[in-house]
Amino acid sequence: MSWIPTVPQAWALLALAIAFEVVGTTCMKLADGFSNWLPAGVMFACYALAFACNTFVVRTLDLSVTYAVWSGVGTLLTAAVGILWFREPATVLKLVSIGLIVIGVLGLHSAAKAATVAATG
Repeated sequence: MSWIPTVPQAWALLALAIAFEVVGTTCMKLADGFSNWLPAGVMFACYALAFACNTFVVRTLDLSVTYAVWSGVGTLLTAAVGILWFREPATVLKLVSIGLIVIGVLGLHSAAKAATVAATG
C-alpha cells in the first residue's frame, strides 16, 4: 500500500514541487542550450522531483487544483525570477496577464472547495 498524504502534507508537497519547478526552469535558462551541463543536470533533477511530488499530491488534492496551483504559482514565481534576476521587462501587459493567472488559480481552488462542501454537506 502506497502512502497517501494528508491535506496539509499534500499542500506542503505541492509547495515543494513548485519550488523544484522554479529552480528547474531557472536552470533551463542557465544551461544555455545544454552548453552548461551542471545547470542542465540540476534542471532534469528538479523536474523529476517536481513530478514525483505531484504524483503524491494528486492522491489527495483534485487534479485540476493541483495542476492549476502548480503551473500558476510556478509561472508567477518564474516570471518574478525573469524580471528580478534576468532583467526581463515588467510590462503592464505581462503584469496584468500574471494577475489573471492568479485569479484563475484562485477560482479553481474556490470551485474545488465549494464542490467538497456540497458533497459533504
